[in-house]
This record gives sequence, structure tokens and C-alpha cells, in this order.
Amino acid sequence: MMTELAPLSARQQDILRRALIDKVVRVRDLAAGFGVHEMTVRRDLDALCESGRLSRVHGGAQLLERTSEELSQQLRAGLNVDAKERVARAALELIQDGETVALDASTTCLALARLLPSLQGPGLQGHGRQVQVIACSLDAAQVLAAGGVPFLMVGGSFHAPARSFVGSFFTDALARLHPDRVFFSAKAYTPDTGFTDAHLPEVGAKQALIRSGAVAVALLDSSKMGRRSLATIATHADIDVLITDAPPGEAVCARLEADDIRLIVAP
Repeated sequence: MMTELAPLSARQQDILRRALIDKVVRVRDLAAGFGVHEMTVRRDLDALCESGRLSRVHGGAQLLERTSEELSQQLRAGLNVDAKERVARAALELIQDGETVALDASTTCLALARLLPSLQGPGLQGHGRQVQVIACSLDAAQVLAAGGVPFLMVGGSFHAPARSFVGSFFTDALARLHPDRVFFSAKAYTPDTGFTDAHLPEVGAKQALIRSGAVAVALLDSSKMGRRSLATIATHADIDVLITDAPPGEAVCARLEADDIRLIVAP
């Protein structure tokens, strides 16, 4: 069992993230994507293999099966932290006094959970915003409890990589709840495939969460744009707002506008 990961370069973190999504990463593709020499990529792969994170295959490397779940949680928590925090701060501004909001088990929503205690203090008008939260992960519940934010925990079958809850018990409970605003994230997004994820029970849990809310807000850092994963969580028809940390390009902006989705680029 691995414990704490040693520090990684930004490129090595991205290699691991790609390995989590694509299962196998190729030297030639990585070199082209990063704009570096293939030898540079090979050195990165060698370092990641020596540390027990990847194993070499012909032409590239793959994530070790026995460590994939633990790496998934550690990497998700440590990747693109600044972008996730900026997206979370933009999401915070949407929350109104007296609302009940639901957070999925993503690390971006965890960043939002960490900000929610600040709503309860004096605001610009001399008072805070009172918010109740529906939490779907152990990490979010711990953060909310420590911050004194009222919350409801929705349980079910435990999904270790995301420290979340999934399954029929979870979806049945959500069918009886009606939050004002739902915040969720995904592993990947394109306008054609929508918001996608690789783990089917997690996809089902996110779908149930989105259905339960009056307003659905997608939180995506820009590294997830232009990618696709196994299964669709939601399409443009299912969401109202998309918050990201960088302009997604004219074609995506046009599709969002055509489908009446509000785009917010976090400052």
C-alpha cells in the first residue's frame, strides 16, 4: 500500500492523470502533446515507474492496477489546485441566502465545501448567507462539520477512489430530496459527448444528483475540456451553468450560448 506520493513535476502529474483516464499512455503521443523530445518523456516514465506509480509497456506505460484507486484519489486532490479553487470561488458567488445546495464527490466541489463556512460570517451587506448542504462524500462531510455548516449526508455503497457513495440506496434517497442548486464535476467534457466519467456507478450517482436539483452547475477546470471518458453524466440539456478557469474557445462558447447555458470564466 502506498502512503504519501513524492513531489512530481507538472508534466509528470499530467502523465499520471492521462494514465488514469486512458489506461495506457504512449511516448510518441505524450511528446507531441507536451511539445518535448521523446527522451524527455521516457525519463519521466522511468521516474514514475521507479516510484511504483506506472509500469512500462511497449511504447509507453500504464497505471499499476493495484495502486490505481489510491493514486486516483491522491492525484485528483493534488492536480490543478489553483484552477479548482478559482472555479470554486466563482461558484460560491452563485449561492443565495437560505438555499440548500448539493455537492458531488469531486475535488472541485470539495474546494467549494471548504469555502462555505465563509458565507456564514459578515458579508458585504453586514450579514452572511445561511446555507444548508447535501453532501455525497466523506471528505466534504468532514470539511462541513469542521466549519459548522449544516449538512445532510447521503449514504449508500462506498466508492473508495472518490470517497463517495453510490448505488440504489443513494439514488433512492436523492429522489426524495430537492436542493435549490446542484454543483458537480466530471472527468472530461466536449459539447458533443457532454460531461463524462469512467466509473459507471459514479456516473449514476451524479445523474441522480443533477435530476434532484432546480439548477445544475458544472464545475470544470480547463484541463478537462476537449476530452471524453466512458459514459455521459449530463448533456447541455441537463445543465444551466458552466464554470471554468479559462475561456473554452469560440466553438464551445457558441454551442453553450445556443443551448442557453451561462458560461462563467473564473477570474
